[in-house]
Amino acid sequence: MNLVIVNTSCANLASVDFAFKRLGVTPVISADPTVIRSAERVVLPGVGTAGAAMRELNRLQLVGTLQRLSQPLLGICLGMQMLTRQSAELRDGQPVSCLNLIPTEVERMPKALDLPLPHMGWNRTEVSEHPLFKGFGEGEAAPYFYYVHSFAAPLSQQSIARCDYTQPFSAAIAQNNFMGVQFHPERSGEAGARVLQNFLEISC
Repeated sequence: MNLVIVNTSCANLASVDFAFKRLGVTPVISADPTVIRSAERVVLPGVGTAGAAMRELNRLQLVGTLQRLSQPLLGICLGMQMLTRQSAELRDGQPVSCLNLIPTEVERMPKALDLPLPHMGWNRTEVSEHPLFKGFGEGEAAPYFYYVHSFAAPLSQQSIARCDYTQPFSAAIAQNNFMGVQFHPERSGEAGARVLQNFLEISC
């Protein structure tokens, strides 16, 4: 399996790498457009701010490369948010333009008196029959995944999983070969490992 993790210099690169190695796949971590284009699978991780992450993708001249991919691509956490049209996380007073690969937008999560932000910890997640969630069948309890975020995509036609924290939001979204999860599968135990294994088996 030729799996490439896009090297955005973010904090969760090593943990994503280790998670795939536990599944028997050794990823290549690269920011080389040629290496990314030739991969069978591509993972876009992310931790931090949307503005800094998109600035880094532009600096690396990877925006066009990612937009033209036809193989399965999985965005994780901020990586998922970068797949949308834009993020409400402001840069110079303006929303951040993202990769525009999935037709939805990222909003700041509303505050609630009894629920602190960022949303951090394990939460029950309702999943769909999308191939990314193969094996989470009827009669099985909804899985719990680990989240760390203050921004989220609202529920939409592109939602393939949902979670509730201050209000319902998209725990995962997808459009054609592009898919993203707001949670951290690499930190979500057996349920997260199953999602990553399903990603390895998806054909687009």
